[in-house]
Amino acid sequence: MKKLIHSLVLLLSFAVAASGQSPATVKVGFIMDLTTPVGRGTLAAVYVALSDFHAARPETAARIELLRRHSPRSDDIDAASTALDLLSNDQVAAILGPQTSASAAFVADLGARARVPVVSFSATSPSVSPALSPFFIRASPSDASMGPVIAALALQFSWRRIVPIYEDSDFGSSLLPNLVDAFSASGDTRIPYRCPIPAAATDDRIGEELYRLKTLQTRVFVLHAPSALASRILSAATAAGMTDEDYAWILTAAVAGQLGSINPAIVLDSMQGAIGVRPFIRRTKRVRDFEYRWRLEFLKQNPNLTSDIAADELSPFVYYAYDTFWAVATAADTVIAADSSLLKAPPSRNQSSAPAEISRLGVSDIGPKLLESIREIDFDGITGRFSLIDGELNVSAFQIVNVNGERAREVGFWTPSAGLSRILKSGGGGSTERGSLGPVIWSGESMAPPKGWEVPTGGEKLRIAVPGPVDPGFQSFLSLGWDPDTGKVVVGGYVIEVFEACVRRLPYALPLEYISWANVSGKSGGDYNALVKAVSDQKFDGVVGDVTITWNRSEYADFTFPYTISGVSMVVPVRNARSHRAWIFLDPLTTDLWLASGAFFLFTGVVVWFLEHRINRDFRGPPSHQLGTVFYFSFSTLVFAHKEAITTNLSRLVLTIWVFVVLILTSSYTASLTSMLTVRQFQPTITDFRQLIDTRKPVGYLRHSFVKGLLLNMGFHETQLLPYKSPQAYKDALSNGTVAAIIDEIPYLKVFLKYFCDNFTMGSILYKTSGFGFVFPKGSSLVPDLSRAILNLTESQEMIEIERRWFGDLSSCPNPGSGSLSSNSLDLNSFYGLFLITGVISVLAVLIYAISFFYRYRDSLAGIGAREKTLRRRMTSVAKLYDQKDLHSHTFKNSPEAAAVHGRGDTGAGTSPGFDVAGSESPFTITPGTEISLSQELDASPADTSLSQEFAAPPANTPARNETEGLAR
Repeated sequence: MKKLIHSLVLLLSFAVAASGQSPATVKVGFIMDLTTPVGRGTLAAVYVALSDFHAARPETAARIELLRRHSPRSDDIDAASTALDLLSNDQVAAILGPQTSASAAFVADLGARARVPVVSFSATSPSVSPALSPFFIRASPSDASMGPVIAALALQFSWRRIVPIYEDSDFGSSLLPNLVDAFSASGDTRIPYRCPIPAAATDDRIGEELYRLKTLQTRVFVLHAPSALASRILSAATAAGMTDEDYAWILTAAVAGQLGSINPAIVLDSMQGAIGVRPFIRRTKRVRDFEYRWRLEFLKQNPNLTSDIAADELSPFVYYAYDTFWAVATAADTVIAADSSLLKAPPSRNQSSAPAEISRLGVSDIGPKLLESIREIDFDGITGRFSLIDGELNVSAFQIVNVNGERAREVGFWTPSAGLSRILKSGGGGSTERGSLGPVIWSGESMAPPKGWEVPTGGEKLRIAVPGPVDPGFQSFLSLGWDPDTGKVVVGGYVIEVFEACVRRLPYALPLEYISWANVSGKSGGDYNALVKAVSDQKFDGVVGDVTITWNRSEYADFTFPYTISGVSMVVPVRNARSHRAWIFLDPLTTDLWLASGAFFLFTGVVVWFLEHRINRDFRGPPSHQLGTVFYFSFSTLVFAHKEAITTNLSRLVLTIWVFVVLILTSSYTASLTSMLTVRQFQPTITDFRQLIDTRKPVGYLRHSFVKGLLLNMGFHETQLLPYKSPQAYKDALSNGTVAAIIDEIPYLKVFLKYFCDNFTMGSILYKTSGFGFVFPKGSSLVPDLSRAILNLTESQEMIEIERRWFGDLSSCPNPGSGSLSSNSLDLNSFYGLFLITGVISVLAVLIYAISFFYRYRDSLAGIGAREKTLRRRMTSVAKLYDQKDLHSHTFKNSPEAAAVHGRGDTGAGTSPGFDVAGSESPFTITPGTEISLSQELDASPADTSLSQEFAAPPANTPARNETEGLAR
C-alpha cells in the first residue's frame, strides 16, 4: 500500500511537470528558542532537510516554504502568540515545534482549533500527547518510555529505593506515574520520597532540598530536569557531598542527551560516575554525512560560534528534527499531488465561541489531510525507522552511558525485547547476554556499584522498638527491662541475640538503640498491630520482637525473612497407649501382609508337593492324606519343624529360599510384637483440633496473641477459649484438666516443652504462618540485607548454639512425643522383594520340572492326544500318567515295584491309592512277558483301553525297546 502511494506521488509529480504547472507552495511554521543550543541545532537540521528533500525530488508537487519564528522557551504565552500569528496571518499548513512541552500544550490547542497539525520533536513530556490533542504529533521518544529502562537499571544493581529529583512542572512530574508503574512491574523498587524543585529556585533552596535528602537512607537519585536546572542541582549536590562514593545518579534523556551543552567544569566536578539514558541513534554513513552538512549549515547561520561549540550542540533533537521535516514535507507532497486545490480554497471561518483573536482563526482544508498523511508515513530516517504509533514515534532502543571525563561512555543498551544488553545487534535486538552491561566507573573511581542506601548522617541511631511487657515464663524468648541507674532499656533473649547476630553479619555498621513499647510501669502502648502501624507512622525505625508476619501487617511495613519455624500448633497431654487386648498378636502385621504370608505358605507347599509327588513316598497316598501333607509341610516351615524328606534339587532350592523368607518374617514379627508388649508408647489425648470444636472442650492460648482471632475463624466458640500468660499456667491447666489443649505459635510451645515435656506432646501444624520477622518501614533497604543475614545465620552452627542456649536441647526430652501414635505394624511393602524372589524361584522350578516331564513322556502324551477326543479325557489321562511313581528314580531303586519293572518280581507298580478304583490293589499288572496290561478290575473304558495299548509291546517290525520304557520315562 505504501509503495502504491509513493508510486502515485511520482506519477502525479510527472503529470504536473508535463503539464507545465509550477509546484504549489506549502507554508510550514517553525517555532523554537533560537538562542538555545536546541533551537539553533534543530533549525540548522531543518534547513539541511529542506535542501535534501528538494534535491532528492526536483519534480515534487509541493515546494516547502519554512517560516521560522523565535519564541523564548520559558514564555509559553509568547509561543502561543507566535503560533496564532502563523495560523491566522500566514495560514501555515503545519507547525514544527515549539521547544517545550508546556508551550506545546498551548500551541496544540490552537492547532486543533485551526485543524492544523502541530509536529514536535522536542516536547517529550507525556502531559501533552496525541490522545489529549488530536492534531498534535510527537516525532521523538516520549519520556514515558524511559520508565522501563530506569526500572531495569534498578533491578540490575539491586537498588530497592530510588528518589526522583525533577523540575516542579508538568514536564518533570509527568514522568513519575510511568516510573512508579515500571518499578511495580519489574520488582520491589520503591519511591520513598519525591523531590520537586522549581525552575526558578535559588541555589539556597536547592541546597536545602538536597540536605533533606541526605538525611534519608536512600543514595540513588533519578534526575529529570532541563539541562540548565540539572546543572545547578548537580553543582549543589557536589557541595553537599552527594556525588561522592556510595551515591548513584541516573540521568534521564533531558540531561544525558544534552551533555555537550552543559558546562564542562560541571560535568567534570559533579557528574562523574553518573549513569545516563538517552535514545540510541546508530552512527551509519548516512548519519556521518548529515553531521558534516549540518555543521556547515550551523556555522553558516551562527558565524560567531566555533566548530567545537557546534559539535557540543549536536543533540538527539537535531536528528529528530531532520526526520520530522522530511516526514512533513513528504506528507505535503503526497496531499498536494492528490488534490492541489486544497491550497487554493480560502480557510473556512471558525465557528467556536473562543476569544476574538482565536475565533478569527480559519479552519484549514489541507490540515486534516496532511495530519492523516503524516500519521501514515513510514520510511528509513537517519534516526532509524520513522513510524508513528497513535501519533507518537516508536522508539526501538535506548543507549546506556556512563559519564567519565568530559564525555559519556557507552556501556550498554536497552530494548523492549531484550532488556539490558552489552551489545546491540544490527537488527535492533540485544545480545544474548541479557541483564549485562559494560564496566561502569562510579563516583570516586569505584568499580563496585553503590548499594543504594546508607545509615542517615548526623550521628542519629535507628530507633528500634521492642514489644512489651513480656509475659513471665517466656523471657527466654524475649526479655525487657530497665537499668535502675541509667533508666535505659535493657533487652535480651533469643530474639535479641538472633537480631544482633544478623547485624554483625551486615557489611556496614548499624548504630541503633532499643525503645520499649511499654512504659516503666509495664503498660503496653497497644497490641502488635498498633506497633507495626507505629513503624508506618515513622514513630520508630523498626521493630525487633516476636512479631508474626501476617498479610494485614504487611500492608503497613516490610518484614525480613522469618527467623523461626512458622505455624500454629497445639500441645496436649499424652497417655500410655500400651495395649492389653487379647488379639494384640495380630497387630504386628497388617492385613495385607497376613493374607500374602498365608498365600505364600500354601503356594510353597503346593510347589514342593508337585515336585516331590512322583518320587517321594511322603507326598503320596490318598487325597486327604496328600492335602494334609501339603498344609502341614508348608506351615511347619514356620517353626522349621517339617519332617518330610526332600529328594529333588528343585524342591531343595525352593525350600531354601522359602525358609530364608520365613526366618526374616518371623524375626520381624517377634521384634514388633515385643515392642508392642513391652515398650511404653504415648498417644495424645487429642489428635485432631476438630475434636475440640465438636466437643466444645476448653482450649488455652497466649493472651494478647492473634491466635484468639485465628481460633474464632476456625470455628471455636469464644466460651471455649481461655487466655494464659506463662508456661507454668499452661502446665497447670493441662494437668488438672481445665483445658484439653493449648494452641499457640510453635516458638512459644517450644519454650513450654523445654520445661514440661514428660507428659505433653506437640501435634502437627494446624495453621501455617510466615513465622516471626523483624519489621521496618516500607521500602527499607535493611530488609533485603537483614534477610540475607538471617539466611546466612540459619545455615551456620551459631544458630543451633543460640537455640540450645535459650531453649535447651529438646531432643533430650525423655518422651518428646510426635503428636500421634505411629503404627508399629509391618506392611506388605516391607517384604515385597522377598516374596517376589521366592515366588519367581518357585515358578521357575515348576516350569523346569514340567518341561522335563513333558519331554520325557512325549511319545505317551502324543498317543493320548491322538486317541482322546475331548479335553477332559485328555487331561484325565495326563493326570493319571503324572500320578504314576517314577520307578527309575533313585528313591525307588530298592522297592518291589522297581524290581518288577526290571523283571525281578511280580509286584504291581500302581498309582497313588487315590486313583485305585476297584480296591487297594494297584490297577496295573506287570507280567514277565513283553506286554504291560491293565488289570481286569478296571472298567473297560476307551480311556483304559488306549492306555493299555500305549504300554503294549511294539509290533514285530519295530526295533526292540526296553519293555519298561513307558514307565521309565
